[in-house]
Amino acid sequence: MKSIKSRVKLLLLDIDGTLLSKECTLSIRDKKALALVRASGIKVSLSSGRAAPACLPIINQLSLDGYHTSFDGALVSNPKTNQEVYAEPISDQLVEQIIDFAHHNKTNLELFSANRHFIEREIWTTDIYRQFFGIQPIITNFTQIVRKERIIKGTLIALSPEEKAKAKYFYRHFKNHLTFSWAKIPAYSEVEFINMLSPGVSKGKALENLVAILGISLDEVMAIGDGPNDASVFSRVGLAVAMGNAHDELKAMAHYTTLDVNHNGVATAINQILFTPLYSLRD
Repeated sequence: MKSIKSRVKLLLLDIDGTLLSKECTLSIRDKKALALVRASGIKVSLSSGRAAPACLPIINQLSLDGYHTSFDGALVSNPKTNQEVYAEPISDQLVEQIIDFAHHNKTNLELFSANRHFIEREIWTTDIYRQFFGIQPIITNFTQIVRKERIIKGTLIALSPEEKAKAKYFYRHFKNHLTFSWAKIPAYSEVEFINMLSPGVSKGKALENLVAILGISLDEVMAIGDGPNDASVFSRVGLAVAMGNAHDELKAMAHYTTLDVNHNGVATAINQILFTPLYSLRD
């Protein structure tokens, strides 16, 4: 028998719904548990659907360094230094098609480069990025940035039935050319964030590139998450932990289910799995 702690070299963590509650708070217990993980020599890395700049406040709160995954797996970088080790931007040709389709159908589209967020006008969603993610959008004509900016992600945000219908129409048109993911954040549970990424992008693929850089195996990774975009990670890692508030499909893939985000699920999993001798893996 070999303890799980001795097997794990990297702890991979989702942010929203895993580390952050609906109130956008990070619990003291989770912070202490993660500090203990780092002190034990295990690396801690975030893996989020958020844009890289929106991950930075959490990285700073946890005093993390190294590389982290953002944009649902389209970028692996150190947001503190802007050093990239893996990126899958959307092709310029596809970006042009996305913009044309959005203009023709009067759909509110948002575009992201690695470090910047572009919008064409202020709408109801703009303050979400300012208040929740701490991002200041840049207002510009999208046709002026095509082929000048490397676009990592496009996003539609839908709340009304009309907005959701337009998002579905957008999906049907581009589903064979882009990777789509539907995401929600606890603070805005009724709002749908529809992300568009380069074909084949996933958190799991990004993790494969990250472990190659770190010189470890996927079997030496413990991952904690709650959403559908964590499934590609769960199918690859040696130890997958679902939050108590996770989707049922993700729980079915997990080796272990912890408490929910409002009851220190991350700290509970860390303490019970990594620092309790009763939990072990066979060689």
